[in-house]
Amino acid sequence: MSHLDPDETTPLLRDDASSDDSQDDDYRSRWRSIRVLYFTMFLSSVGFTIVITSLWPYLEKVDSSADASFLGWMVAAYSLGQMVASPLFGLWSNHRPRKEPLVCSVAINLAANIYYAYAYLPKTNNKYHMLISRAFVGFGAGNVAVSRSYVAEATSLKERTGAMANMSACQALGFILGPALQACLSFVGENGVTVKFLELQLNMYTTPALLAAAFALINILLVLLVLKEHRVDEDGKHIRSINYTSEERVDILDEPVESIDHVAVVTSNVLFFIVMFIFAVFETISTPLSMDMFAWTRREAVLYNGIIMVGIGFQSILVFLVVKAAASRFGDRPVLLAGFFIIFLGFIILLPWGNHFPKIQWADLKNNSLVSLKTEVTLLANGTVEPTGCPYEQTWCQYIPAIHLAQYITSDFLIGVGYPACNVMSYTLYSKILGPKPQGVYMGWMTASGSGARTLGPVFVSHIYTLLGPRWAFSLICAMVVGAVILLLSAYHRLIAFSVRHGRIVE
Repeated sequence: MSHLDPDETTPLLRDDASSDDSQDDDYRSRWRSIRVLYFTMFLSSVGFTIVITSLWPYLEKVDSSADASFLGWMVAAYSLGQMVASPLFGLWSNHRPRKEPLVCSVAINLAANIYYAYAYLPKTNNKYHMLISRAFVGFGAGNVAVSRSYVAEATSLKERTGAMANMSACQALGFILGPALQACLSFVGENGVTVKFLELQLNMYTTPALLAAAFALINILLVLLVLKEHRVDEDGKHIRSINYTSEERVDILDEPVESIDHVAVVTSNVLFFIVMFIFAVFETISTPLSMDMFAWTRREAVLYNGIIMVGIGFQSILVFLVVKAAASRFGDRPVLLAGFFIIFLGFIILLPWGNHFPKIQWADLKNNSLVSLKTEVTLLANGTVEPTGCPYEQTWCQYIPAIHLAQYITSDFLIGVGYPACNVMSYTLYSKILGPKPQGVYMGWMTASGSGARTLGPVFVSHIYTLLGPRWAFSLICAMVVGAVILLLSAYHRLIAFSVRHGRIVE
């Protein structure tokens, strides 16, 4: 490409526009609506990350019978709910005004976060109440498919990469703010205060969920008051909405007679599944891994991992800036390939090596003397002791070398570069492959594939990590990344925009 279009060099979160239509009412209304969906994506990200670093210690606190394997199901519950909901909300949005599925989904999200905050209240089976609440939070997050399909259909082909990068940037902002808020609220402490007439404990575990519920309420008001239905063709010309009358919808659906490349569609879904599976493994294992390797207490793990997640989130914003420019210069596919390579390096670095072994958790030593008891335990606020280190029942702790803190942080940095690049390029390529047809259902399936990955990833890593340790878990992830690169290269020539494939535009 000999030059960059002005559209493609606009700063992140600044909307692309041509001078001819910048004052047009439809244009302004369209981008106001798109910004509402940016906030919806932000909320979806906050709903997941605002409790992710405290999920394990909260689970341990409310139900002592929970183990690391159940943590995998806890994290997976969110994604399972999203996987079920995404195609349903996508189908709904293809036939009805998008306000309906959006308001319904965010209301579910609001109620589920309040349920999570009260998960400690039942006398028994508290872990299952936490599990159900997280599943419903995920069900509400199924509106990601609606949001992305709206933005894909409300932007021209030139605007698409920037708009998708902006959506991913808003997800990253949620990714930043969620752990940051959790880290700040960790100073409330495990006991906090009790609001007696509501029977509500406000502590470091419940206040983040209640804050997410407040965000959901704001989101509902914005959808009701600001969002309008818009659809443009690939050149940015406004088309009547597809969501009101069946007659309008039939006319529009009959416009493109060319078919979608379903091999490219399936390939894109598989690649996105792998991207999300890898990151689900990473975010699930961070808290237990750091507690095992660095002998952090529950509070330290929540605080330090929260700080690390905030750093990764800010880094992701910079990555989206670079990705937007790199994609316009080199193309979407090379950027996606580079993202996979960087993720591979991140997990290679995380493999254990050396002669330093993790500290064994003192509470599980049955027959050994506790000579260094004072250095092996941490006194909690209520006078009891919290065991720290690698649990003795995880037998690999005795022969697998410890992961160094420098390894952990370097890996976080690299994965924090590779993941956002792969995420935004996957969605951008997919929306371009689909072309001008309504994308609600297709986006629903892609969101479902990502949610399926986030369901299986935590379960996979919690079992493999518990039984075999980090060396096996991260080696298998590296093999998965290699498989993704092979698949991408084999289908490289088919992962092109709908208009390019049918000769309307020269790439």
